[in-house]
Amino acid sequence: MQDLHSDWDLVSGKLHRELEFANFVDAFAFMTAIAIHAEKADHHPEWSNVYNRVTIDLVTHDVDGITQLDLDLAAKIDSLAT
Repeated sequence: MQDLHSDWDLVSGKLHRELEFANFVDAFAFMTAIAIHAEKADHHPEWSNVYNRVTIDLVTHDVDGITQLDLDLAAKIDSLAT
């Protein structure tokens, strides 16, 4: 597996990241972009949104751990977050 980007932490066996945006619309647009990619990859994040904050946890439930699917989705999230 590739190295984890420094913006991600390991929390309770999951990749975890929290992001803050200018407003709710920007946060929701970000989540929509991720949702499109996640659906194509058939790998979906655990996440929540409160106003301008998005909290994301990634784990592969089938193996109860982190796999390349999670790392790939984390990399896509990183690219969309910049």
